[in-house]
Amino acid sequence: MVEKKVVDLLVGGGQATAGPPLGPALGPLGVNILAIVNKINELTKDYAGMKVPVKVAVDPETKEFEVSVGTPTASALIVRELKIEKGSGTPSTQKVGNLTMEQVIGIAKLKRFRGSGKGLESRCQRNTWKLCEHGSYS
Repeated sequence: MVEKKVVDLLVGGGQATAGPPLGPALGPLGVNILAIVNKINELTKDYAGMKVPVKVAVDPETKEFEVSVGTPTASALIVRELKIEKGSGTPSTQKVGNLTMEQVIGIAKLKRFRGSGKGLESRCQRNTWKLCEHGSYS
């Protein structure tokens, strides 16, 4: 039995195309790239405008595939929550928005499976520290 080939990708939510990075990564495996692109777009449509980590597992013998979607980065979720285009260019003097504690908790809940904290409180503290340390979004 041949082991599945796994391709890790970072694609725009709902905007995957058969071009790079998907086409060159999946082309040598001989799979239907259009079917994979459609599946990725269907699964990532809720993350429009954000980069989303995607794993595509392909069985080289049967050409069957599985698509699994991760959650976007915490910074992408913060930018979406604040409804801004990007972080501050000068974080020590110019602030671009304020997150409420409810928003921080919401982001921590979305990231619960990938967070490094043991509990929700720990993840919220870690995210708040990141915001204060980098100063980009506070």
